[in-house]
Amino acid sequence: MDFRYQDPYPIQKDDTVYKKLTSDYVKVEKLGDREILTVDPKGLELLAEEAMADVSFMLRSSHLASLKRIIDDPEATDNDRFVAYNLLQNAAVAAEGALPSCQDTGTAIVMGKKGENVYTGVEDGEYLSKGIYNTYQKRNLRYSQVVPLTMFDEKNSGSNLPAQIDIYAKKGDYYEFLFLTKGGGSANKTFLYQKTKSLLNEKSLEEFIKEKISDLGTAACPPYHLALVIGGTSAEANLAAVKKASAKYYDHLPTEGNEAGQAFRDLEWEAKVQKICQESAIGAQFGGKYLTHDVRVIRLPRHAASCPVGMGVSCSADRNIKGKITREGIFLEQLEQDPKRFLPDTPPHLEEAIEVNLNKPMPEILAELSKYPIKTRLKLNGTLIVARDIAHAKIKELLDSGKPMPEYFKNHPIYYAGPAKTPEGMASGSFGPTTAGRMDVYVDEFQSHGGSMIMLAKGNRSKDVTDACKKYGGFYIGSIGGPAAILAKDNIVAVDIVDFPELGMEAVRKIEVKDFPAFIITDDKGNDFFADLAH
Repeated sequence: MDFRYQDPYPIQKDDTVYKKLTSDYVKVEKLGDREILTVDPKGLELLAEEAMADVSFMLRSSHLASLKRIIDDPEATDNDRFVAYNLLQNAAVAAEGALPSCQDTGTAIVMGKKGENVYTGVEDGEYLSKGIYNTYQKRNLRYSQVVPLTMFDEKNSGSNLPAQIDIYAKKGDYYEFLFLTKGGGSANKTFLYQKTKSLLNEKSLEEFIKEKISDLGTAACPPYHLALVIGGTSAEANLAAVKKASAKYYDHLPTEGNEAGQAFRDLEWEAKVQKICQESAIGAQFGGKYLTHDVRVIRLPRHAASCPVGMGVSCSADRNIKGKITREGIFLEQLEQDPKRFLPDTPPHLEEAIEVNLNKPMPEILAELSKYPIKTRLKLNGTLIVARDIAHAKIKELLDSGKPMPEYFKNHPIYYAGPAKTPEGMASGSFGPTTAGRMDVYVDEFQSHGGSMIMLAKGNRSKDVTDACKKYGGFYIGSIGGPAAILAKDNIVAVDIVDFPELGMEAVRKIEVKDFPAFIITDDKGNDFFADLAH
């Protein structure tokens, strides 16, 4: 066969709407017969700073329109509509620029494609990192990155750095970018399966997808933009394609393959996988049709002895934004500035929620919750204790050393969360729930000591949690994952640190809430909403 070079990912067009940031920082210079686009490194810093600011507070119009379609769909469940409506409300609050859309303001990720005729004269990653640093310092974002000092000792970096920055070479005289902020819950729902040729038939692939969709669960804040990538010259290439596909970066690939091995979208399988997701009935967090907004299925070439399959999501905090530097200046994708236009005139109808007074003694709160079945919608009023991964580990250390369970863990429900910075004049920064499953390992032991009797977070949990709640009379109640800004604005009225202040966003806090929305997910009788849904 004759030599033939194929662009592995031949994106056929870019219909992104860009806004111009500036004409400064770029100029064209001659180098012999070549024209070189010279970019002042300050332009890289500016672009990264503006990208990280915009993507933390605004979303794409297409994403918001998809939420509106859920509300308008007569086949959507009441819970689907309730989640979609809350996410649109949250987007409207976040777009005001004080409270980011999600409290987990994410790992900063930059993918750049730098033309051979673009010259900066510096380590580009340094200036892109400085722009990212500027935004996280100036805005009400959370520092989520922890750096290792030894194999087991870590500390928060205090800046949300390091960022992940990957820069590729290409021909041309322009520089293009994809910026993402990826929260931990969404990133944790990235899966790699090492399969073989035996998967590549209609029946096997469909069975495989039906099985693996359940791995997604609701912990990463659906409705999702789901990406499924089949093939890849390596596992790394597969997962890189998953991330970009979930960000819609590969939307304009060809829709058929060729003998040179170009990547392509398989529209038929996108429709099939979307139907599988709808028929799963997991829904937009609490049962229904809308586990996913949409699906992207990308087919790649592979080694004959290997067939990597990758799956990942972009969650309800769909934080992806493109940028570019050209002869004309520095440009950034235009995100939606007026999310309110997508809100319906009247909220979706729901049955009235049960009000729960969290300031009663714990036995009385447990007795009240015991009256109601799983799926019951609640309004919480009173005191919550906030604690997540590191705080749970600290409390386990106390128990292991023979010390008692802290009284605050026994007297109040535990909210798994970690806030973003608090805007001036407000009680709280964005403060949505984190993934419950990471704390599953602690539940049985903590409840045996009288703690964690009521837990509030997002997503499905293991059978161990269901068993512990039945054994000790506890409850897991689920909050909507995603609307962190509106929770801070409307439902959290006071925040105080009560323990481990050195842990920063992981410190134990006491918060006062009003009309905080939640659902009973796991009860004291051994019932679990997500387990029932699976059957």
